[in-house]
Amino acid sequence: MTPFGRHSDMRAPELAQCAILSALADAEMEFGDIQAVYCANVFGGMILGQVVLRDLELKGIPVYNVENACASGATAVHLARHALEAQKYDNVIVFGVEMLTQLGGGTIPLQRNDDMTELYAKAGMVLPAVYAMRATRFLHEGRGTREDLAQIAVKNRFHGTLNEYAQQRTAVKVEEVLSSRPIAEPLTLLQCCPSQVDGAAALVLSRNAGTGSHKPVKILASVVQSGLLEGPQEDILDAEITARAARKAYEEAGVSPSDVGVVELHDAFTIAELLYYEALGLAGKGEATSLLRSGATRIGGRVPVNPSGGLLAKGHPLGATGVAQMVEVAWHLQGRAGDRQAGAPRIGVTQCTGGGIAGVDHAASSVHVLGV
Repeated sequence: MTPFGRHSDMRAPELAQCAILSALADAEMEFGDIQAVYCANVFGGMILGQVVLRDLELKGIPVYNVENACASGATAVHLARHALEAQKYDNVIVFGVEMLTQLGGGTIPLQRNDDMTELYAKAGMVLPAVYAMRATRFLHEGRGTREDLAQIAVKNRFHGTLNEYAQQRTAVKVEEVLSSRPIAEPLTLLQCCPSQVDGAAALVLSRNAGTGSHKPVKILASVVQSGLLEGPQEDILDAEITARAARKAYEEAGVSPSDVGVVELHDAFTIAELLYYEALGLAGKGEATSLLRSGATRIGGRVPVNPSGGLLAKGHPLGATGVAQMVEVAWHLQGRAGDRQAGAPRIGVTQCTGGGIAGVDHAASSVHVLGV
């Protein structure tokens, strides 16, 4: 994985190549061992995977380019795992890369390719606005306070200070979070993940466990789900797509939420982390704030959430995020996360949602369960 931040001295192919070379070295494999490559990216243009490989020694093997909004990286891992399970390949590389600094800042460009998405775009339904509505409802129902929302940013920014790969490595206080520039009431700047960030991450997936010197990490479950049509009575605080994906993942892995020792989840906005506590079964309905206040989700707690700093501190280069989450959790399961090590977990979970389309809760959500 590369550090997340501004990489003005590189383009996407060079950045991705750094992550690929690092992953191969970590797995103690050679280019000749790799039989296929999966490239996750959103804004990098056509055939990016082939462009990345052109200057490496992986020419001629199958390359699959995967786009599924913010869930692109997790979806690429999901597809690669399918191929391994089908015994199509023995060893593959999955990488994700994004250069968001090239977009010039601001919110991610809206999708405008049919009448409904055009209508929502004209209404200003950008993601910060959608999550601000969720936060407003959360506060209205008395499920937490503005200070609770801010505490998510405080926690994850502190975690980011311990992560050399994170873009934001400065701790903040609740007062700083709440007084930062308003973005969409009640969300402030420090409650939104940075949109000016570049980064790449890569994994080697293999059917052969234990080829390297590090403890092998298994993908116990891999689930990708699509959103459901929203009706007039839908609960805006019900992260249904993620709860559905999590239930399927736990069943596939044969574990329960109480077995989970570390989590990397999609905290694009502070309110999202609180909602996903409940969707992932880490807290019961209406108990997310209590879980946060207990300290259980901090490093040193019962189930550290986003020890990397999450999207709020590490950053969110779309195509790379899902892969980077799995790299982080794998390091914790192997006991290699340094100062931010989350105890000695045996089960870890990653969760990534992708995009919003008109009339649908989310376009995609992916949950992976990893174990040693």
